[in-house]
Amino acid sequence: MNKTILTLAIASLSLVACKKDGEKADSQSAVDSTAVKTEDTAAAVMPDSATINKAWMDYATPGEAHKMMMAENGIWNGEMTMWMHAGAEPMKQTVSAEYKTVMGGRYQEGIHKGNFMGAPFEGKSTLAYDNATQEYTSTWIDNMGTGIMIMKGKYDPATKQFRMEGDCVDPVTKKTKKMREVVTVVDDNTRKMEMFDTGYDGKEFKNMEIISTRKK
Repeated sequence: MNKTILTLAIASLSLVACKKDGEKADSQSAVDSTAVKTEDTAAAVMPDSATINKAWMDYATPGEAHKMMMAENGIWNGEMTMWMHAGAEPMKQTVSAEYKTVMGGRYQEGIHKGNFMGAPFEGKSTLAYDNATQEYTSTWIDNMGTGIMIMKGKYDPATKQFRMEGDCVDPVTKKTKKMREVVTVVDDNTRKMEMFDTGYDGKEFKNMEIISTRKK
């Protein structure tokens, strides 16, 4: 009899404890739900029309970065050196590029021509400076592939370098790999471009360098 009473007492205490825990959980859930609703309400607040108009105006207006892109307009002749892999013998070619700004000075477009292992080479680049993110975005396509390479980065006035990073797909492994580009403004009429690839060992190596001079 004593054992039965003790068992019932323990069971009753357990039920009470579970009920209290459940009430606490329900209470916390209600608090969390209220917090989510409050955040959703705050996120749904519509900015006034003046704020929206100014933001879009600032976003669409070319600035100092776009003036730098316009300074690149013209024809450039380049001496290109390529390395197929780390430690490979360098291959040298001559290339040319013509840059112009489009869409009211908001973007730069480049047409690149040359020779690659005896075959005609053609590439096209675009460069943008995003006023909202305050970084550069470049795209590249050419007749040696079917993909688009996209890089993003910033300009460092101290070193006079554009430093860009991005990904591309290796057609051999079908996997994504890292790419890096550094463009140095040597002087008003000279540019040095260095491209860094990722080898099959996972290590970075320099695979291209182009010294370009503006055609006068």
